[in-house]
Amino acid sequence: MYTIKSYFTKKADGNLAFHVNDNINNVKNNRKNLALKYKFESNNLRSMNQTHSSNIKVIYHNSDLIVDDCDAIITNKTDICLLVMVADCIAILIKDEKKGVIAAVHSGRAGTFFNISSKVVNKMIKEFGCDMKDIKVEFSPSIQKCCYEVNNEMIEFVRNTYGEEIIFNNNISLQDINKKLLEDLGILNIKISNVCTKCSNKDYFSYRKDKNCGRFAGIIFLKE
Repeated sequence: MYTIKSYFTKKADGNLAFHVNDNINNVKNNRKNLALKYKFESNNLRSMNQTHSSNIKVIYHNSDLIVDDCDAIITNKTDICLLVMVADCIAILIKDEKKGVIAAVHSGRAGTFFNISSKVVNKMIKEFGCDMKDIKVEFSPSIQKCCYEVNNEMIEFVRNTYGEEIIFNNNISLQDINKKLLEDLGILNIKISNVCTKCSNKDYFSYRKDKNCGRFAGIIFLKE
């Protein structure tokens, strides 16, 4: 059995994204402090240039520090820390402690509709021999059904694709869609945060609340 550590950061950990309006050295320092706090090597941190896609990449020790054009990264290499940035979208952390495989997934509306979470699980099974019953999943704080209002066209798409139970008046639940996708694969060990990044007043960045906000993160890594 492998040891896998996973965490979700807060505003107090600072902005962890280079693509927002922040000084690059601030972001570098925030990432270094994160490594000290959670005891991983900052040089082994891998993040993504997230593009709201369903692109998935496998990470090795020689992979770029910032992996271009993808929204999910997977590795079975020890001491590599995977990081996914969010501010309302769902950071999904996936692990198989028996095989020693981890993944970090960015699932906003586009990624959710692209079925990115189930595609990552299928890739873990196909390429690393993971067993569905051994896979555990955790969702970060994110915008919840209380605040995620969409237009009528989107409501109809969700109703026809995922079912009426995903819809709450003019709002939808991205958490419920991802949960359904994973449960349809046979995954039962799913932990979902009920903290809404927009209205909870908890300490998380929210793009819908402030378009100039930073990004908090989900991180996950394998230990020797």
